[in-house]
This record gives sequence, C-alpha cells and structure tokens, in this order.
Amino acid sequence: MARSLTIQATSLAVLALLFLSSGFASSQTFGVTGRIEIHRTGSTSRPGPTEAVVWLSPLNPVPAFTPTPSKTQFVLAQKDKRFSPHLLVVPVGSSVDFPNLDPFFHNVFSLFNGKRFDLGLYEGHTHRSVQFDREGVSYIFCNIHPDMGAVVVSLGTPYYAVSLPDGSFQLRGVPNGRYRLSVWAENATAERLAALSRIVEVAPQQLQLGTLNLEIDGNTMAHHLNKYGEAYKPLPRESY
Repeated sequence: MARSLTIQATSLAVLALLFLSSGFASSQTFGVTGRIEIHRTGSTSRPGPTEAVVWLSPLNPVPAFTPTPSKTQFVLAQKDKRFSPHLLVVPVGSSVDFPNLDPFFHNVFSLFNGKRFDLGLYEGHTHRSVQFDREGVSYIFCNIHPDMGAVVVSLGTPYYAVSLPDGSFQLRGVPNGRYRLSVWAENATAERLAALSRIVEVAPQQLQLGTLNLEIDGNTMAHHLNKYGEAYKPLPRESY
C-alpha cells in the first residue's frame, strides 16, 4: 500500500514538473535577429543600407496585445524646414507631437492611406498633436514647404524594429510561436514588400531570419501635391 502511494506521488510530481516546464517554455521570449540589404535599381554603385521597418504579427495564441495609447512621448519636430526624425514607428493608439521649432509657420498634413489629418497653420514655437488610431503608413508633409517630408508607421503589434545603418535589426521579447513577417521601406513597391512577407516560427533553435534583399526605386516624397491636390506655388524669396 505504501509503495503504491509512493508511486502515485512520484507520478504526480513528474506530471507537475512537466506542466510547469511546458508553461515556462511557452512563456519564454527571445531576440529575433536578421539583416536587410537595400538595392537601388538602376544604380551601379554599391547598394547602401537604408532604414526599414520589420515586424512580426502573431498567428497563434500568445499573450494578447491590445493597442492602447502609449506612455512613450513620440515627437516629430519641425526644424530648419525639415522633419526630425524622418521615420517614426509607433504602436497603434499612440499620440505624436508635432512641435514647430522654426520662427515661422508650418502646416503639417497627411492625406495617404494611414492617418489622414490636417493640422492647419501654426506659428513657430507652438505644437499640435495627432493620435494614430489605425495601422498604416502615413506620409507627412508641410503645405507651405514642399521639400519637407516624413513617415509615421503605426503598427498593431509590439514586435517590431527599425534597421540600423548597417542593415541589421533585432526584435526583442518575442514569445515562442508562429508569426507573419512583414517589412516596409520607403520607395519600395507593394509587390516587392509582399514578396518578403512569410510565416516564421520563433523558437530557441530558430532566431536568425537571415538576410532579406529588397529593391527600391523612385522617390515617394518627390513631386507630391499640396493638401488641396495641387502643385506647390513658388514662395517669394523673403517669405517663410
């Protein structure tokens, strides 16, 4: 009788250990790494790296991610008739501040597939904000200065990264599971970006995504229209 109880107790202990270990394995997170090489079509020079956004969208049950306004303060400043930074990635629900650090007026707007907005004219050393409440890529312009341009990418997943100058990237804190890999880079066509999308399995033995090759051409920022859908008019020399 005592031996039977001992065997039962041992079996329960083994089952409990297996349960705990499986739960621990499923809760582990890893750093997913890779590299993206940008090739400019029509250029004979050696391809130079440029910024790209890489993200993973969960395909199987993982701890739920509910997009909520981020506590991080995201800023896209206007200074010397430029936006800084040029590329900004934010979680869906985040608010982005657009301070005007110039001594003259700006009029920030976006009419593309991401967040559509028009902040109107506002003077130097003031600011306005926009909440990016949907996923997408928003091209940002100024209705006064045609050479100003920036991009805000809003994502519904916390697993994303922006490539470094050498093309490398790392996504931290990714749990085990299956994900859809997606990539975005300025001036890349939708077809070329779609070709890089694939299903990946994140596990301890597979954390390296390898090298992703992407061809880009054209210039999305060049020759854009103003917020009225018209060509920009030349500014007087003494104007802002």
